[in-house]
Amino acid sequence: MQAFAQLLDSLIYTRSRNAKLKLIADYLIATPDPDRGWAMAALTGDLDLPAIKPALIRTLIEERVDPVLFRMSRDYVGDTAETVALLWPEPVGGARDPAPLSISEAITRLGGLSRADAPGGLAAMMDRLGANERFALLKMATGALRIGVSARLAKTALAQAFDLDVEAIEEVWHGIDPPYDLLFAWATGSGAQPVARDVPVFRPFMLAHPLGDGRVDLTDYAAEWKWDGIRVQLVHVGGETRLYSRAGDDITRSFPEVARDFTTPGVLDGELMVKGEAQGGSEGGAASFNALQQRLGRKVVSAKMLAEAPAFVRLYDILFEGAEDLRDLGWTQRRARLEAFAARLDPERFDVSTIIEAEDFTALEGIRAGARDAAIEGVMLKRRDSAYVTGRRVGLWYKWKRDPLTADCVLMYAQRGNGRRSSFYSDYTFGCWTDSGELLPVGKAYSGITDEELKQLDRFVRAHTTGRFGPVREVDKTLVLEIAFDSIHASKRHKSGVAMRFPRIARIRTDKPASEADTLAGLGKLVT
Repeated sequence: MQAFAQLLDSLIYTRSRNAKLKLIADYLIATPDPDRGWAMAALTGDLDLPAIKPALIRTLIEERVDPVLFRMSRDYVGDTAETVALLWPEPVGGARDPAPLSISEAITRLGGLSRADAPGGLAAMMDRLGANERFALLKMATGALRIGVSARLAKTALAQAFDLDVEAIEEVWHGIDPPYDLLFAWATGSGAQPVARDVPVFRPFMLAHPLGDGRVDLTDYAAEWKWDGIRVQLVHVGGETRLYSRAGDDITRSFPEVARDFTTPGVLDGELMVKGEAQGGSEGGAASFNALQQRLGRKVVSAKMLAEAPAFVRLYDILFEGAEDLRDLGWTQRRARLEAFAARLDPERFDVSTIIEAEDFTALEGIRAGARDAAIEGVMLKRRDSAYVTGRRVGLWYKWKRDPLTADCVLMYAQRGNGRRSSFYSDYTFGCWTDSGELLPVGKAYSGITDEELKQLDRFVRAHTTGRFGPVREVDKTLVLEIAFDSIHASKRHKSGVAMRFPRIARIRTDKPASEADTLAGLGKLVT
């Protein structure tokens, strides 16, 4: 555990990507099995210890230190694991168990605990460790490392450490359980390279670069709508169907009707959405993301929800047809294979995203500008001869999101952020006026501003606080923020009746009095 704790500490304070790769690679080379496999599971978010929850950790620390002290410290530090690790008292008598705690021992014990036994088991481990190791244990146990390391970066480090092909690692990653014995046997030369044959494994998605201010020739690129759902991969192999999210998470149980109806051997790439009333010419009546959100993360889906918000997949691409790998074919060839494959599927559950017909790029600009369908995010531009390759490759696929909507809103509440923003009030709640002159919250944002603007808003919050509600500060309703957002939808869960999609701060409007901020009625006209 000590070496893993040192690794986390070093990664937190390292910004260079190459330096992070070397730190992880050196750790993997020096650490024996199965500890390095469990460390990789923690770094990639594949570790699941269901008995350990944040609420349990808060209960344990509040039994040992003043709860008020803990909450005030948590508010200042900005991270529960770090706060608990620092505040945890030494064992009675000051004597720790001298035997070191390995990662595999910790995971074996925590993984075998029931909910009733979890408090005592975790506390006993915490008593054996120093502050840095306690931090590592808690981060690992809760699956919330937040140390600036993506799953892809950790896998790249594994590939560099043992001179492996990272794409070959990605290809079989989701078919091998932690601590990845088969992978490390291959890495160290003691076993054969694992391959995906009759297992419905996840293949990494092909991704797009933002187009920015660039232009492309539609002779070389095909244009299609960028739909606002969740990117999914459909896999049917060996009589079994799996649905994977963009991150490689298995979401099959959340959308059982899609899995049930996909029984043709192959691997497809598409956008998962739910049906709703057709809006703005939406193909097949795709509902907004707000409707889909009600189903995300559910392990059990009720019959009522299946009936009211049936899921379907708008298909983009085909990776495999049966056992035939099509990824090296050009997009035009794959598109023809996809259309033929999709013709054999249930049209109520699967359709193919249509190509946008435009004479040239200027004409496409006009089509995009007029797109305000609730289910459309923008336009995808795909090079017609591009193979299906992992990750983002310059010049192959571009995403061209539609211009955001904006509204002038009044800052109402603020809360401290996490990590490096834990000392600043950086999470902001903002509102708009009702017809009766009341301010109602319409959203929250913490992105879109520079470091200097963050400091400016932090100073405003501290100087204009009018009320305190735990970590939340209420402020004078005098500062206007211009909020950019992708779309806005009706919502029964919010008092204002609306919910913004991807709100972020576009600018601070010190030039505008709060009385001239936008109204809920005005926002209502933008609802899709």
